[in-house]
Amino acid sequence: MITKSLPNVFTLGNLFLGMLAIIFAFDGKYSMSAIMVIVAMLLDGLDGRVARALNAQSEFGKELDSLSDIISFGVAPALLMYSIAFSHIHPGIAWAVTAIFPMCGALRLARFNVQKGIPGYFIGLPIPAAGGVIATLSLFHKNITAPYFIFGILLVSYLMVSSVRYPNFKKIGLPKKGVALAPLVVLIAVVVAVFFPDELSKMIFVPLVIYAAYGLKQNFDRLLRRSKQVDEEEAEEAYHNR
Repeated sequence: MITKSLPNVFTLGNLFLGMLAIIFAFDGKYSMSAIMVIVAMLLDGLDGRVARALNAQSEFGKELDSLSDIISFGVAPALLMYSIAFSHIHPGIAWAVTAIFPMCGALRLARFNVQKGIPGYFIGLPIPAAGGVIATLSLFHKNITAPYFIFGILLVSYLMVSSVRYPNFKKIGLPKKGVALAPLVVLIAVVVAVFFPDELSKMIFVPLVIYAAYGLKQNFDRLLRRSKQVDEEEAEEAYHNR
């Protein structure tokens, strides 16, 4: 019974860190808020792998995961961005932009839960990656002005509900023997995060942005290939109709 509940413990840990991220954002501890989102991403990546390793997958766990994700990767990053970057802009704009992000995240999660996806791919940017981008992006507030943040959060919101394909690394399994090491990995990550929150958050920003941009590039390449194929077919049809 305890073994079957272990994946849900990781999921609730994800939710707990999301709540801490919100509290830290309100307290002005922005680096710690961002790092809570990053560590929550680690827990989110582990819960599904642990469930598969223990053969403990369930609809309950799936729904709990989605509910936790909307807090940790939707609400928490949006409120962090609001607290750190939108305090000096028009309130109406700040409220709207802040609300759009978790709304798109909720749509992304709902679509993921009901639609049959493409094997090996996510349709739309996964909300953990989106939340990680926004949480870490906010830490550059000394170098970036509010309009760029608005553009960034709207772009990432769009990517979540778009049809852009992203590689699915969640299918990479976790050996059953590795389950016992998972709590140790989380503990090490938390210790490193507590001592180096700002540096770690900004360092993780880079691969997250690369992942988000990769999906866009792949989608653009597919559109180019499709357009080229259509042009070739039209040219061939015109040649035969001469």
